[in-house]
Amino acid sequence: MTTRPPENKAGDTVLGIRISSGDRRLFSEPEINKLDLAHYYGVAADRMLPFVADHPVSILRCPQGPEHQCFYQKHAGDSFPDDILQIPIEEADGDVANYLYVKDGKGLVAAVQMGTVEFHIWGSRIDRLDMADRLVFDLDPDPSITFDTVKKAALLLRENLAEIGLKSLPMVSGGKGVHVIVPLARRASWEDAKDFAKALSLKIADADPDHYIATMSKAKRTGRIFIDWLRNERGATAITPYSVRARKSGPVATPVSWEELDRLDAANSFHIPDILKRLEEADPWHEAGDWKQGLTKTMLENAGAQ
Repeated sequence: MTTRPPENKAGDTVLGIRISSGDRRLFSEPEINKLDLAHYYGVAADRMLPFVADHPVSILRCPQGPEHQCFYQKHAGDSFPDDILQIPIEEADGDVANYLYVKDGKGLVAAVQMGTVEFHIWGSRIDRLDMADRLVFDLDPDPSITFDTVKKAALLLRENLAEIGLKSLPMVSGGKGVHVIVPLARRASWEDAKDFAKALSLKIADADPDHYIATMSKAKRTGRIFIDWLRNERGATAITPYSVRARKSGPVATPVSWEELDRLDAANSFHIPDILKRLEEADPWHEAGDWKQGLTKTMLENAGAQ
């Protein structure tokens, strides 16, 4: 099964980027090769760029395909193409390293040429690295937890955020969980973002410890959902909306509406052919474009962060 749009017939070139070994198979059921993946990111770029452009990005590279060795890369290398940009960032230990970012679809496709399958982004942009532009709560279920239970957890988190005064959006991760995402105006420091996310997660877990946990201890996660708030600090990353995952059949991390989430049977329901069809439809997150919400002192207090 091919995902190539009919209008793309320029050999192994996508958005002007030459794709070598384009026939290398990456996934089956549906069958996706490297050129298909490049075409996918070229087409999906318009939906992805509002999230990924100008954010430091870590890429998961699988040069021989996801069934072989893969590795994360966040620092630039000498042989990186010009369409994958670099920015020097001071790290926690005081050292400075060149981090990766992209500005356009050519950058996404150039990363695929280098074997990239997944894109993971910081929650801030390169011009204001210390100001969060979103919060991410990753609901990570123990294998014994059903997806219906995960969906209920997402709704519970949505309700808790709404009570504090924050609107949120759901995204199925392409794995087993759901990400609840809170878009923010860029006024919150990482310290406030982390304190808020931690406090709210602990508050929910403390209210129902039989079903939720908000600590890293894997030994205590049996039968529970881990509310992972650790994505909300400087340098932490989360999977980019519309990123393909390096897993069986290549599921896609997919933004959905709250109404659609209620109808889904799994967090890995969407694959590249499905997303190509969805891109022709209305953006399920379109309403968030008008949101201008930020973290206030009152919100921090209501979450228990202060």
